[in-house]
Amino acid sequence: MTTTPPQGQNPYAQDQNPYAQGQPQQPGQAPYAPFPNQGVPAPQPPRRKVSFKLIKNIVIAVVVIGVAVGGYIASRDDADTAAVGDCMHRGSNSDTDPDLEVVDCKSSKAQYVVLAKIKGKYAGEVAASTKCEAEAKDFEYTYTESGDGSDFLLCLKDYAK
Repeated sequence: MTTTPPQGQNPYAQDQNPYAQGQPQQPGQAPYAPFPNQGVPAPQPPRRKVSFKLIKNIVIAVVVIGVAVGGYIASRDDADTAAVGDCMHRGSNSDTDPDLEVVDCKSSKAQYVVLAKIKGKYAGEVAASTKCEAEAKDFEYTYTESGDGSDFLLCLKDYAK
């Protein structure tokens, strides 16, 4: 036995949607939402904790940079940066390593004034004295530095305050 469709209803009609559930369909709209969570933000992955190793590496890097900057600042006033007219201070009582450093001439630390700075290597006090004699006649002391690639001779005199 075959059943005939009821009169007035077309089972193949395009405007009928068995999924519409009684809601009117607007032209151009999909009959159902293909992605039910559309418009809802996706869940975020949990935040990563900062590890001890990362913190340790950052601290080490900061310390290394600090030491490098401190070394640079401390070396700016060494004898190799002295120029004619600069005042010097003797940091130690050793004759072999007086540890001269550049200071402000208005400072109470100022002990010597640089009369001449001569680049080059000089062996012994006689050669240094002869060279200073030619450059600055009223010098009292000589200071030579060599070995770090920048050999030089300073001709010094007591600084009269």
